[in-house]
Amino acid sequence: MTLVGCDLHTRKQQVAALDTETGETHERQLVHEGSAVEEFYAALPCPVTVGIESTGYAIWFHALMHRLGHTVLVGDAPKIRAMVVRKTKTDQRDARHLLDLLRHDRFPTVWVPDPATRDLRALLTHRRRLVRIQTMLKNGLHAIALNQRLARGAKLLRHDGLAQLQALPLPPYTAQRRDHSLELLGTLHTKIQQLDAAIATAALAHPDAPRLLTHPGVGPLTALATVVVLGPVTRFADAKHVVSYVGLAPSLHASADKYRLGHITKQGSSLLRWVLGQAAPHAARFDADLKRTYFTLRQRRGRAKARVAVTRKLLVRLFIMLRDHIDYAEFRRRGRPPAPVSAG
Repeated sequence: MTLVGCDLHTRKQQVAALDTETGETHERQLVHEGSAVEEFYAALPCPVTVGIESTGYAIWFHALMHRLGHTVLVGDAPKIRAMVVRKTKTDQRDARHLLDLLRHDRFPTVWVPDPATRDLRALLTHRRRLVRIQTMLKNGLHAIALNQRLARGAKLLRHDGLAQLQALPLPPYTAQRRDHSLELLGTLHTKIQQLDAAIATAALAHPDAPRLLTHPGVGPLTALATVVVLGPVTRFADAKHVVSYVGLAPSLHASADKYRLGHITKQGSSLLRWVLGQAAPHAARFDADLKRTYFTLRQRRGRAKARVAVTRKLLVRLFIMLRDHIDYAEFRRRGRPPAPVSAG
């Protein structure tokens, strides 16, 4: 078999290859323009295993390796760097290090979603970016209105508020900014509605997402984001690993007899954290346990920490529903204490 350590960059890559039968090794730098990359990997003796660090802009490389029938292992970049003793860093050293980890079966792999899952993630990410642009435009319109002593709050972008906003006597460029922002908001609203319809269709067609839709406050966006970000839930040992994977676990600072929990790590999918954070208040309105948790913590720790706690609890619930293949009704039934048995 052939093992390849590949230090992948946007325009080029450094490779270190080993033929395990002959023990022959060779190194080479490949430029991504042209056909040099495909010719190099096509000429390698099969089977071929390629190890790369987790990085962005590598979908084309995964597709090429799949077409050639090669296996690609994606490694956890921080763990790979932590295994390097020397502080001298070059592309050649990185490629050799990746090859050495493959050769000694010490390569720290991470889960890589399939192309269909990546495409669904692209759908969700695109909608999130459009919502962010929409929020920026709304904030800009509020700023224009407040500078003209028009304070309508959330009602500014409704029928009466819009009429007042459009009637404001503004300087030419400020008026142009207002008009363009309103025009863009209309376009974005239409685009976001189209994306919402596509997300709803994809969620209903997914084998696991409809089960999550039975939870109050969980819509197609939250259900689909949960299943495509978490992937196969069997790869998580328990709920604590899921919470840590998403970045909702508190940071820990422990030394000697001192033990302190800090803010959440945010080391994980920002998309899923954002979606769950939006869904948590809605779920708390309809679920008694989540509502009790929110109001209890809000009095003790404040609104922000209470919302994070409900978000974390909602994530654990969705994980259990996916892991045990149950809906919300069955989840609630399992949580109830058994009915007392009458005497006689």
